[in-house]
Amino acid sequence: MVEFSWVSRSPLDKALVQGSHGARGIDAGVALTEIRNFDLVQVMARRGKAADMAKAAKVRFGVAAPETPKSVGAADATLIWSGPDQFFALSKGGKHGMEALVPAFVASASLSDQSHARVLISISGAKARTMLAKLSSIDLHPGVFPVGAAAATSMDHTSVTLWRGNDRDGLAVFNVLVFATFAESLWHTMLDSAAEYGVNIGYSEEL
Repeated sequence: MVEFSWVSRSPLDKALVQGSHGARGIDAGVALTEIRNFDLVQVMARRGKAADMAKAAKVRFGVAAPETPKSVGAADATLIWSGPDQFFALSKGGKHGMEALVPAFVASASLSDQSHARVLISISGAKARTMLAKLSSIDLHPGVFPVGAAAATSMDHTSVTLWRGNDRDGLAVFNVLVFATFAESLWHTMLDSAAEYGVNIGYSEEL
């Protein structure tokens, strides 16, 4: 009898090889880090219920849900605009997972669990913005795309949600959510685009 394993694995499990990639003998200009084991729920207002959804979000998360392309940090979650009258709730540990959010939004919004349908990639380093400019038409200049800015856009013809997180060591941090089925292809494209700057590759379970 054939035995099957139902252990969840990242879509990048085979493609992600930790360590250095690309140019050698220089300080790596880009860090690519896959973030694993997160909760991601898309919250979409029902017709005529946008105001009610906004009120429910404020009660649940303690902050107003983004109504324009940006991300908002709560105490234990990040709310990311994903379109008119809808947002992603990104968190860890189940507190704001699908089952936990149903009671809060039962009267105002439809929920979709995207935890295993999307891959989250964090991009940082001195050359992160330069690398991303090869793949996206979004203007990522800090004066235009500051901390908290977000966009539903595409990279190399792949639909993504992009937002700028808090700076790390004085450098910009960008986050990309991509559908799991396209993640490996986009990952290789990112590696190719960053190779000339040197890349540090890894994964983390910390948001």
